[in-house]
Amino acid sequence: MGKLKWITDEDIIRAVESILITAKKAKSDATKNFAKNVVDPFSAIFEMAGFNLTFDGWLVTEEARQAQKTLQNFIGEFHQTILGSCDGWEDKKRGNIVDLTSEKYKVVAEIKNKHNTISGGKLADLYWSLESAVMNKTSIYKSYTAYYVAIIPKTSKRFNRLFTPSDKEKGQRCPANVLVREIDGASFYELVTGDKYALQDLYKILPAVIEEVSSIDSLDREKLIKLFNIAYE
Repeated sequence: MGKLKWITDEDIIRAVESILITAKKAKSDATKNFAKNVVDPFSAIFEMAGFNLTFDGWLVTEEARQAQKTLQNFIGEFHQTILGSCDGWEDKKRGNIVDLTSEKYKVVAEIKNKHNTISGGKLADLYWSLESAVMNKTSIYKSYTAYYVAIIPKTSKRFNRLFTPSDKEKGQRCPANVLVREIDGASFYELVTGDKYALQDLYKILPAVIEEVSSIDSLDREKLIKLFNIAYE
C-alpha cells in the first residue's frame, strides 16, 4: 500500500527530490553570490546588537534568509506538481494561462503558496485573467470554474468563496462571478482528492520521504505538526 491513497509514491518522491535540489541550489547561490547582493549594513549592525549575534552568526542567518526567499518562490510549484499528479488533473507548468487544469471536473486553478504572494493591487489582475479564461467564448476553459488557491491562508479557517478583490483602477471590487472563486490550500486539496485530510496527511509523510531521499537523519515530527496546526485549524 502506498504512502497516500490519492497519489503514487513515485510522484511524491519526484516532487520532494525536485524541491530539495532547489533548496540546496538556493543555499549554494546565497553563499556564492552574497557579495553581489546589496545588503543593508545599518540593518546588519542593529540585528547583531539587538539579536546578540556575532558577525559570523549574523552572516549565517542572512545567507539562510536569502536562500529561504528563493526557496519559497518554488514551494507553490511543489504543490502544483503534487496536485497535478492526482487522477484527472494536469500540472500546466510555468508560462501557461493557469497552473492546474482538470478537463474531467471542469476546473482551472492558479496556485500561490501564501496569501500575500500577490500584492493587493495585483489580485485584480489575477481575477480578470481567471475571469477571461472561463468566460471568453473562444477559451478552451469556457464555463470551467476558476480558483485562486492560497495554500497558506491568511487565517486558519477554511473557505471556498467568490473571489472579489478590490480593483483600484476602477475604484470598486471586481464583480462577483460564480465561476471565479478563492479557496484555501486544505480545502483545495480536498476538492482535488476527495479527502478532507489530504494536505495534513501529505505534510505528515514528508519527513519520512525527505529522510528516505536525502542524507537527513531525523526531523522532529511532533514540533513540525505544531507548525501545521498553527496554519490550519
